[in-house]
Amino acid sequence: MGYYVEVPRNFDKAQQIADLYGGILANRPLTFADIPKGKALICVLRNPLFEAAGFCYDEREFNAFHDPNDRRPRSYVLLDWAKASELTGFNQPNRRM
Repeated sequence: MGYYVEVPRNFDKAQQIADLYGGILANRPLTFADIPKGKALICVLRNPLFEAAGFCYDEREFNAFHDPNDRRPRSYVLLDWAKASELTGFNQPNRRM
């Protein structure tokens, strides 16, 4: 895992991403293929001292953020693919357009 959206505060990152960048708070898609075309899934994983807002840019990353043995709370944001790429420094084209 390696591409993250940074926002000003350590917590409430999903809401910050929605407010600052036009994201939409969402439920967890069942599979990577369920993410709407042209959108990026940001998985916000809650840790004791901070939240991490990771870009699920492919199926491998999607699965890594959804390890069934990892019980940490998660929230989700759908964000425009180009905006997610810009914010995270991810520079591969969206193969899901």
